[in-house]
Amino acid sequence: MKVIVAGTIAIDDIKTPKEQRKGLMGGSASYAAMSSSFFAPTEIVGIIGKDFPEDHIQTLENRGICTEGIEKSEGDSFYWSGEYHENMDNRTTHEVAINVLEAYEPKLPEKYQVTEVVLLANMSPRNQLDVLQQCHGKKYSIADTMDIWIMNERDELLDLMSKVDLFVINESEAQLLTESKNLIIAGKKMMELGPENVIIKTGEHGAMLFGKDDQEFFRTGAYPLESVEDPTGAGDCFVGGIAGYIASIGQNDPSFSDLKASIARGTVMASFNCESFSVEALIKLDKEKISDRLDKFISYTSL
Repeated sequence: MKVIVAGTIAIDDIKTPKEQRKGLMGGSASYAAMSSSFFAPTEIVGIIGKDFPEDHIQTLENRGICTEGIEKSEGDSFYWSGEYHENMDNRTTHEVAINVLEAYEPKLPEKYQVTEVVLLANMSPRNQLDVLQQCHGKKYSIADTMDIWIMNERDELLDLMSKVDLFVINESEAQLLTESKNLIIAGKKMMELGPENVIIKTGEHGAMLFGKDDQEFFRTGAYPLESVEDPTGAGDCFVGGIAGYIASIGQNDPSFSDLKASIARGTVMASFNCESFSVEALIKLDKEKISDRLDKFISYTSL
């Protein structure tokens, strides 16, 4: 089974307490597709500008990711500049330039339109809905989001939530969307909006998975790291690992146990991503390293 990953493809400038880097590959689709590709055939959908480095496209293709769904525009690429502070959970955004995303309307190549797993990585809910409507046949759909869409495209986001199987959101955004500080209440409220399952990402504290009733709930921590170089894209790698694993087991109707197993894979992929800038750690990664870290993670979290 294959995965289609649709989302943003960006150029990032990032500063941390230790280092500053410019011209990095960023964007939700880039990170998620790189992560997914370790588990299943992956196709990427997004838009780039004339300034997007060819080396970044080559990085995706070297992972076996199909890039036919990347549209090339004469405008400038989506750009983000940010700075992390001593506590890496604290980040300041210095500049965001929407550029080619402003008028973007996703168009899937014909070969993409029949797929088993669709990952709608963070982007406008209108674009996410467009992609979902172009995918035919029985499929498992996953959507991620962020605060800007909750505030500016709430109706479209709620429509999207009613149409996807798994909805993924971080802690502060879940509280914003549901107007509830309690994450258990927030998770249950989001389940009432339509998705079969909801995951709330809680950063260094891991993730929470909600099912159909009180018997279906799962929580796990993050993989323990001694140091974090750059956490940008960790959440996207997390959800990319989930999508890739679901495809790898041949399930477009995964059980709750399957989803728990997918979260373990997503957690491990996010941990590797945090160990370098951009996707540099993923470029050097292989399946043996993933398997070794997964075994450790399972041993850390088992009774």
